[in-house]
Amino acid sequence: MLPEEAPARAHHDMGGVSRFACEKLDKTHHELTDFDRQVDALRQVLGATGLFTVDEMRRGIEGLGAETYDRSSYYQRWLYSMVTVMLEKGVITEDELSARLAA
Repeated sequence: MLPEEAPARAHHDMGGVSRFACEKLDKTHHELTDFDRQVDALRQVLGATGLFTVDEMRRGIEGLGAETYDRSSYYQRWLYSMVTVMLEKGVITEDELSARLAA
């Protein structure tokens, strides 16, 4: 396959992109926030009950639009993915989600 025929990269696929390779990596320790811990706990519960897999989480994160992906934190991306998959599977409905968010 010639380079001009290569499939387009997904937005999240930043490996080897020179504009990202030149950015300094922040290797300092980051404390988890309460939000981060809650999202991780939800992921663990969904995984333990068989409602959600790591592969589904990855698919959900990779499916985020460029704007949402770029403006979201690491754990926000997890949460968006979990919500999307739970809606797709019918575990929750849009109406149930909207009602809980409004409460």
